[in-house]
Amino acid sequence: MEMTKWFDTNYHYIVPELERGQRFRMASAKPANEYREAKAAGIDATTVLIGPLTFLLLAKTRGAAFDRLSLLDALLPVYGDVLESLAAAGATWVQLDEPCLALDRSDAERAAYRRAYQVLASRAGKLRLLVATYFAGLGENVDTALGLPVHGLHVDLVRAPHQLDRLLAKWPKGRVLSAGVIDGRNVWRADLAKARALLDRAAKTVGKDQLWVAPSCSLLHTPLDLDLETKLDPELKGWLAFAKQKLQEVMALAKGDRAAVEASSRAAQSRATSRRIHNAAVQRRAASVTEKDRVRGAAFEVRRQSQLELPRYPTTTIGSFPQTSEVRAARRKLNDNQLSAGEYEQFIEAQIGRTIKLQEEIGLDVLVHGEFERNDMVEYFGEQLAGFAFTEHGWVQSYGTRYVKPPIIFGDVSRPGAMTVRWSKYAQSLTERPVKGMLTGPVTILQWSFVRDDQPRAETAKQIALAIRDEVIDLEAAGIRVIQIDEPALREGLPLRRGEWAGYLQWAVDAFRLATAGVRDGTQIHTHMCYSEFNDVLRVIERMDADVISIENARSGSELLQGLEQYKYPNEIGPGVYDIHSPRVPSTAEIAGALKSMTRVLDDAQIWVNPDCGLKTRGWEETLAALKNMVAAAKAMRENGAPPR
Repeated sequence: MEMTKWFDTNYHYIVPELERGQRFRMASAKPANEYREAKAAGIDATTVLIGPLTFLLLAKTRGAAFDRLSLLDALLPVYGDVLESLAAAGATWVQLDEPCLALDRSDAERAAYRRAYQVLASRAGKLRLLVATYFAGLGENVDTALGLPVHGLHVDLVRAPHQLDRLLAKWPKGRVLSAGVIDGRNVWRADLAKARALLDRAAKTVGKDQLWVAPSCSLLHTPLDLDLETKLDPELKGWLAFAKQKLQEVMALAKGDRAAVEASSRAAQSRATSRRIHNAAVQRRAASVTEKDRVRGAAFEVRRQSQLELPRYPTTTIGSFPQTSEVRAARRKLNDNQLSAGEYEQFIEAQIGRTIKLQEEIGLDVLVHGEFERNDMVEYFGEQLAGFAFTEHGWVQSYGTRYVKPPIIFGDVSRPGAMTVRWSKYAQSLTERPVKGMLTGPVTILQWSFVRDDQPRAETAKQIALAIRDEVIDLEAAGIRVIQIDEPALREGLPLRRGEWAGYLQWAVDAFRLATAGVRDGTQIHTHMCYSEFNDVLRVIERMDADVISIENARSGSELLQGLEQYKYPNEIGPGVYDIHSPRVPSTAEIAGALKSMTRVLDDAQIWVNPDCGLKTRGWEETLAALKNMVAAAKAMRENGAPPR
């Protein structure tokens, strides 16, 4: 099944797939068993379940199109069974997460919420139900949320503090308000005085006994414990709070701890006045950017004539090659001073040399250096940019057992020196074939970092874009004719409410164009995007004006191609021909079939041939086998002998 982002976070989930007439059953006693386990440990825990409407609204349909909510009546009895099993185990509260209730909803969907919770309330018995919303305000769904027959409602007062007055004006007597006043999405220490003011306003209406203090959302999105960070600068550390510290902030607010409130005010003042945050030169440069700085010298049709001459269906990869245990061990030894910088560079050179040779043998048209020197596609760049800080143990889950350690953007961003030129130039020296320079784009660096909250995100994105622009220009000067700036997070950064999309997309696309528009016409700019719903923003992707875009396609059942049937994308595009998150090696015939399906909606002169995503997590044996089949499929598509483009 498809994997995609959880709302506007970098956490991935597996998308449920539903068919008309789908049947549901309670396949596991996991919720009740885990409640019993907690209770045996002396903890009267609240079980948290995804709400039935959010489950259906986030699912995808298979086969002939139908209304997902038509399955609600079949799904609700299973939820009822789960609630009864929890009640029998002795549970008192059950939280049902309904973040979709904080998004744009139709009248029919709001009616479905009301109907669903009438059914659940009838099955809950003595259980007390709390509906949790987060990541946005309830907006026009306030009346629906307040009308649900539940015992409590959680709201996000970090993302949407403005919704509190409207909620309080209609608050039902006796209902619990779970006030999410501590940011569950970022690492900055809370201003407890401001949070206290929100709680005091709420308490006057709700009553202190019915007011709960909480993080804004699950703490899944923050690192665990700041106390583990023994190497962070003390001043910077004083501005931060990880999950454990956020719960301490919750407790301080709940207990009315004045000393904690005063300490947080001092930390806020320290951060606001610190000289390390602001760089006047960076701010002046960002302020001087004009529209001319965001525009390539010529239109795509003109640029393409001076760029690389390649066969039809040119083959390439997205960038990374397998990060084996040997590669990770070498990086560890470097960090532990068991390997000198010179020895490490020799090791990376050997990895690059081997990978270039293998790509030539396979027959790829545009090569990559493999990214063996990179720990992470964002952290690697952040380590070389001013304004970033890093943790030792600040891991957060991305999907399954895959964790990332996001950088912290605390100040104005600039590039002290070249970041990738040394390795790209070395790789290009080993081959006559073009080697792509590989960079992470400004919006993805922003989205996959913990971002400063004392200035607009658009301003921080502009600063990062200028730093990437400098790197792009240096790569071009070093003889690199193909440069890929990856923006897999562009779509996930969309605000959850459509009414706010235009503003975000304007500055996000502007940041990409600012990063890429400084090169000559003959330099080919690529970008890559993956694991998001891109059909919503195809026309926006055109505005990015990349010469070539590679985009996830295989895992999502070729939905991208369905979007391209309605919209004629003008530049070149590589819809992924196989899923790199599976060890399965696709056959040549399978890949050729995928390419043939692309010709239904794209001219063959537009189509590039590439995997869905980077190959970092795969093994060498399966990687080489899949790429050989991919190249063979591309050659089969060229058989009619059309001239190179």
